[in-house]
Amino acid sequence: MILTVSHATTYRYSAPMRGAVQSLRLTPSRFDGQVAREWQVEVEGGIRGGSFRDGAGDRVEGWSVRGPVREVTVRVSGQIETRDLHGVLAGHRETVPAEAYLRASTPTEPDAALVALAQEAAAGASDALDRAHLLAAAVHAAIAYRPGATHAHTTAAEALALGEGVCQDHAHALIASAHVAGFAARYVSGYLFSDAAAGAQEAAHAWAEIWVNGLGWIGFDAANACCPDDRYIRLGSGRDAQEAAPIKGLAMGPGSESLEVAVAVGASQQ
Repeated sequence: MILTVSHATTYRYSAPMRGAVQSLRLTPSRFDGQVAREWQVEVEGGIRGGSFRDGAGDRVEGWSVRGPVREVTVRVSGQIETRDLHGVLAGHRETVPAEAYLRASTPTEPDAALVALAQEAAAGASDALDRAHLLAAAVHAAIAYRPGATHAHTTAAEALALGEGVCQDHAHALIASAHVAGFAARYVSGYLFSDAAAGAQEAAHAWAEIWVNGLGWIGFDAANACCPDDRYIRLGSGRDAQEAAPIKGLAMGPGSESLEVAVAVGASQQ
């Protein structure tokens, strides 16, 4: 499939800021499931700094904006060709060992309810891959998708107790459950073309990857009860949503900040 992306993130400030610096993880991952035909990342009025590929294989760019500034807009546009690898992250180069993702962070710390969920889900598994699928299915069943039910700092335990959440919560809960079951697991940020019939739409998305010995990293989208296929574009990963955030930054000055995001993903003719 050939997917097109248009993504704008605008930060507005109540008073002029002295400047801003940003770290962007907005370049598609390099692996056998996707190839970028065109891809551009720009910060309006910004100065591009250095870039590097980190140990997880993600491209990170630095940008700065000189003040006084009251608005900063990050724009992403491009076209990418995708293939359905049934969730397998084949051909992805990274130097961080899978064992680094065995340790929980604050959002993915399992409580008694998550431990019980994971143990019950994994009890009837025939092998490691089946166990990972059962964990994803259990999280999907336990947390209903409901936009606005949670916030950016909601933990996996809180989302499970609430029984509602968004893709971030599904990913955190699956990572926590995977840790209970003995798997290394991590958070993935990206885009999703969710409905070919509906055309382009807002589609910033997140899912989890679980390390299965003999197969490597396998993606599981517990929010949609599937593995990532050719509708998905992978950007980057981390132990949780904060580590995998596509945009991290700091603005210097007295103003308060507001945020506006618009994401559209469409499908082009092959």
